[in-house]
Amino acid sequence: MKKSIIIHGLIGGCISILGFFFMELYNGNSHNDISMMVGYASMLAAFSLIFVAIKNYRDKQNGGVISFGTAFKNGLLIALVTSTVYVVAWLIYFTYFSPDFIEKYAQATLSAMAKEGKSPVEIQKQAAEMKKFAEMYKNPLINAAVTYTEILPVGIIVSLLAALILKKKPNPETDERAAFLAERQ
Repeated sequence: MKKSIIIHGLIGGCISILGFFFMELYNGNSHNDISMMVGYASMLAAFSLIFVAIKNYRDKQNGGVISFGTAFKNGLLIALVTSTVYVVAWLIYFTYFSPDFIEKYAQATLSAMAKEGKSPVEIQKQAAEMKKFAEMYKNPLINAAVTYTEILPVGIIVSLLAALILKKKPNPETDERAAFLAERQ
């Protein structure tokens, strides 16, 4: 399963990067809602490989049987590999291609607040908070941690759902292997 975790995680990471680049392509213009939908859809597409990997392992390598715990653990590992690829790609992109990302994001947020009719006091308070965050975000460890919070929770949820859906206990009546093991106990 280790090879499967790595392969499916890397492929998932590549899919999530494609969604990330699409989001960045449209960031800051009128297609922002569409880019967010595509971004999360690409995360779900990337994490759909968790279902594929667990089902293949259960059916082809484990005699059609898998516990919830094993399925969930393997799903989490795939989610972690996928998320790590996404985070590394973001850190490279942020560092070398978009070091002013936070400033642009802050400006877009403050402009949106002004258009919504927020008071100058609220806008000023938000600007101060964003300035503090921008300073923290320059630290690569904080940047990575924040980026993990974008993608990893989706992977955890998909892993949980996959484990619940794909878990399968051995049936001693129909599974010769399970019957053999039951006799030995």
